[in-house]
Amino acid sequence: MVGRLPYDKALLIIPTYNEIDNIERMLTTVHDFYPDLSILILDDGSPDGTAQVVKDRQRQQDNLFLIEREGKQGLGTAYITGFRFALERGYEYVFEMDCDFSHDPRDVSKLLEAAQRHDLVIGSRYIDGIRIINWPMRRLLLSYFAGVYTRWVTGLKILDVTGGFKCFTRRALESLDLDRIFSNGYSFQIELNYRIWKQGMSIKEVPIVFTERRDGQSKMSRRIVWEAVFAVIRLRLAGLR
Repeated sequence: MVGRLPYDKALLIIPTYNEIDNIERMLTTVHDFYPDLSILILDDGSPDGTAQVVKDRQRQQDNLFLIEREGKQGLGTAYITGFRFALERGYEYVFEMDCDFSHDPRDVSKLLEAAQRHDLVIGSRYIDGIRIINWPMRRLLLSYFAGVYTRWVTGLKILDVTGGFKCFTRRALESLDLDRIFSNGYSFQIELNYRIWKQGMSIKEVPIVFTERRDGQSKMSRRIVWEAVFAVIRLRLAGLR
């Protein structure tokens, strides 16, 4: 690493729904590692008090922000709300990260370093071998072949097409027409990758270790899987047009 990384110009977006088991520890961990990094929590009306924990911490942390939304509105709309927030406030680097510690906060520096040279940096579970801990074989195969299917249909040159640990430069986000993003579940990650790749921007995958959540409940469902299948076809057809 050369020089000091611009944490003060970066925003970490974390969507939450019923993350009371993780939110306090996550906020503490991130702030201890990166005190200059701004954090935006987007909470979809968690009935377990997740948002209240954030409000309590805001009294001592002026670079911690909270947007509360009514009901579960989905991952994609949460991130788009966060992207608009980041662009309006002049951030140069914008992260996506889960709240459940499946993504290691210590890897934020690795992604930000690579973002000094690339438009989109993806924390990849499939670079230099499979780097996933505590997934059942069925889910591992589902994720792996989702990548194979996506690359075959779209031509996208990315191994971890559904990874949710990312760093966007401002240039990458400004290139997107956020009003035209149609995906809302995990296919949202595929769509963003595809749209940025189609514009010829630089995308870099850096290896991370992904650990399945230990606390709280997974948000994965069969509906999310099928949404991703059809979203890939829709992206390909849009690309042909």
